[in-house]
Amino acid sequence: MYAARSPRPRRGGVRTLAVCAAAAALAAGPLGTARAAGTDDTVKVTYRGHEFTVPASWPIVDLEKHPDVCVRFDRHAVYLGTPGDQQRCPAGAKGRTEAFLIQPSVVKGRTVSENRTARMFRVTADRIAVTAAYAQDRTRIRDILRDAGLPDAAAGTDATAGAPAAAPLPADATSFRGEGFDACTAPGQTAMDAWQDDSDYGAVGVYIGGVNRACAQSRLTAGWLRTQYANGWRFIPLYVGRQPSSDGGSCGGGCEAITDPVPQGAEAADDAVEQATALGFPKGTVIYDDLENYAPGSTVTSRVLSYLDAYTKRLHALGYRSGVYGNTSSLVADLVAHKSRVTLPDVLHFARWNGKSTTTDSKIPAKLWADHQRIHQYMGDTTETHGGVTISIDRDRLDVD
Repeated sequence: MYAARSPRPRRGGVRTLAVCAAAAALAAGPLGTARAAGTDDTVKVTYRGHEFTVPASWPIVDLEKHPDVCVRFDRHAVYLGTPGDQQRCPAGAKGRTEAFLIQPSVVKGRTVSENRTARMFRVTADRIAVTAAYAQDRTRIRDILRDAGLPDAAAGTDATAGAPAAAPLPADATSFRGEGFDACTAPGQTAMDAWQDDSDYGAVGVYIGGVNRACAQSRLTAGWLRTQYANGWRFIPLYVGRQPSSDGGSCGGGCEAITDPVPQGAEAADDAVEQATALGFPKGTVIYDDLENYAPGSTVTSRVLSYLDAYTKRLHALGYRSGVYGNTSSLVADLVAHKSRVTLPDVLHFARWNGKSTTTDSKIPAKLWADHQRIHQYMGDTTETHGGVTISIDRDRLDVD
């Protein structure tokens, strides 16, 4: 267990708190100048010798000129360049659609991988690296890659997205008692250092994968995690898998929903462990499945509980612990009401935005998740500034061993 930090003197930083407006939205209309003539319905985007023919309605974002734009895969766009160190990402973004992040690369050779669970291609070739997300239109993404002269996964193949396992983090990397926050994308090193020096936070939520993970994670690597761990940070690994519905919680109609609970829950667990292993999270780590708010009812409740039951059982079989994030009025209520017929997650990350930094709640029986097995997200969609760095976050109180 990693204890909370004692309060430290502040070093001249300003701390502000406000409700987060849609600060990370793409600018209205295209950004950058990387367009060329196409048809009435398409434009050609040239980057490092490759020409991408994309729908004319998709914004083109030059990240060198606009480094604070949030790279998101829950809206159509083409992002060119390296994501900025301080992107303006909304804390609660969720969902998936067709989008491209095209970056410079020094990797030699031509490689391609596809994660069918997360619906993502990763391609390297000729001094560029492409991350291409899709929801329903996989064919369009493959056609754009092929027409740009890039390798794509052949139809019918399920090439793995798996990176080699990283050196494991210490076992206490996800143990913490105290204040934490989660943000849509892993903050840059300047931000992490500023917040370490000028805030009372000691844990950070990181979105390691999932088909509904909206923000790109260009900085979330095994090396980034090891650096933050050495600096004293601990982690909440969050996996944004399928949701109770396409429009629940933060989804806004753009989320992939649970349709076949048992196989999809097991599939999510397999993918969550693959991503966790690549980042260095060892066996025994808690991986939290993020389920947005929904209206409980016989059909949706059964679907959600069957999905989570399969997710938890599969994680246990793979040597990991199960965590789940959900609202007290939906998921938590369903888990409590049906505790005798479902395999309960090992740790509960419950959302109730009441501003109270405590892990007790009247809707959670005292005997459930009682042995340092709780995280309370007590404030959400807020912005804070520490050490001159502003991030949109959700606030959490952790009591996890």
